[in-house]
Amino acid sequence: MRTRIKCKFSLLFVAFAALLAVPAIALADNISNTLDPTVDAVAETMPLTVGGANGTTKLYVDPTNGDGKPGCNLTGSTSLVISLASSNTGVATVSPSNVTFTSCLTSANGIPITVTPHNQGTATISAALVSNTTAGTFNLDPVKFTVNVAPPPNTPPQVTVAGVTGGASFNKGSVPHATCQVTDAEDGNSSFAATLSPITGPFASDGIGSQTASCSYTDAGGATAAASLSYSIVDPSPPVITKLVTGTVGDNDWYTSNVKVDWTVVENESPNSLQKTGCVDQNIIADQAATTYSCSATSAGGSAGPVNVTIKRDARPPTNVSLVGGGISNNASYDFGSVPAAPTGCTADDATSGLAGPCDVTGYSTAVGNQTLTATATDNAGNVATATRSYTVKAWRLSGFYQPVDMDTATTEAVNTVKGGSTVPLKFEVFKASGPEFTDTAVVDTFTVKGVTCPATGFITDDIELTTTGGTSLRYDATAGQFIQNWQTPKKPGACYDVTMQTDDGSKLLAHFQLK
Repeated sequence: MRTRIKCKFSLLFVAFAALLAVPAIALADNISNTLDPTVDAVAETMPLTVGGANGTTKLYVDPTNGDGKPGCNLTGSTSLVISLASSNTGVATVSPSNVTFTSCLTSANGIPITVTPHNQGTATISAALVSNTTAGTFNLDPVKFTVNVAPPPNTPPQVTVAGVTGGASFNKGSVPHATCQVTDAEDGNSSFAATLSPITGPFASDGIGSQTASCSYTDAGGATAAASLSYSIVDPSPPVITKLVTGTVGDNDWYTSNVKVDWTVVENESPNSLQKTGCVDQNIIADQAATTYSCSATSAGGSAGPVNVTIKRDARPPTNVSLVGGGISNNASYDFGSVPAAPTGCTADDATSGLAGPCDVTGYSTAVGNQTLTATATDNAGNVATATRSYTVKAWRLSGFYQPVDMDTATTEAVNTVKGGSTVPLKFEVFKASGPEFTDTAVVDTFTVKGVTCPATGFITDDIELTTTGGTSLRYDATAGQFIQNWQTPKKPGACYDVTMQTDDGSKLLAHFQLK
């Protein structure tokens, strides 16, 4: 029994060895692709592109009439199932993953498969046996092919400079933001800030001049595009000139003090381009006729001015002021009623602005007291100068009232007690200050009788009228050498009165009376 088994095993081994000695290609039907019309062991190549169309081919059966089964191995209800796989799914994938054959399909009506490219590189698509219900065998090597995925086609990018306009001028501080705008079919559109060149020109240090905005872009495919625009940055405004004039202003725009003129020229945008003409500060300390000072300025922003200021200075008042005409002497004294005539005018000089008008004389008076004549001269700047002449008008000398009237003394008050209804003679004399006596009653201005409160009783009386007109009321008694005014007292016992006589110069005599 053991010997039989051994012999049978030996025969099987010899038969299997003989079968292995036959080339495989002659023993099985071939499963092949349609990438080329031949069936061979050389792997075909499928070229694809990243982002491009998928690749397709068909799998079919090539009968070889070998492996002891003439014709196609797929007969009846038999089937062959194979799997498809990519050696590098990051480069390309294949679908479907399994393919089932139930008949010997030709290259014309083979089973289609699809290869999808993903990234640049190489992958191998190959097949493996899943199941075989036929009595024959199949060679799967012709299925294998290589997929070469190339990079996508590269369209050169387009670059433009946006935000600024070539050849345009922009105000300093208001230059638009320059950007690079990229259009790229493969990479997509993008934007980024442009590269700005240094500003050039004579006033570049002020930020004024020419500038270029540049853009450069290289896409993933290595294509480069560039663009640039040049524009100008300008100063938008000319310099600003201001003046400050200090001093005391008199009349008619004349200055009556030292005058300072201070110029200020401001150029914020382009200070290095500033050029000034004039603009010299002044300190005017001497009188002068109208003199004009000027300031002009230019810069990259334009011109300003001229700004002018006219200064005329007269700080000195008129000179040689003097009174003209009249008979009044300085520091002289005159009796009231004998004051000389007033001056007819005055004269003065003014060397710079000139006199504003005739000299003016004030202060003339014939009243008793110290008087001052003033000559006033005013120039066109408003400066004033004066000249004065002082004199005294002396009051008349009064004497009286004489007896029977008692008068106050320096230490006591005299109250005359008289019977109501009686007549009281008021006797007095009037002299000029220089001595001569007046005899004309015209020198007497008024007599007044004023009711007053009695010192002891507090009795209050009304004023009464005392008439001084007429030959009998007031007279000059040449024999006695005095004026006499008779006053008939009222019949008001207990009443008190003050009697006042006033002469034309304002001098007065006052006496107190109480009636009984």
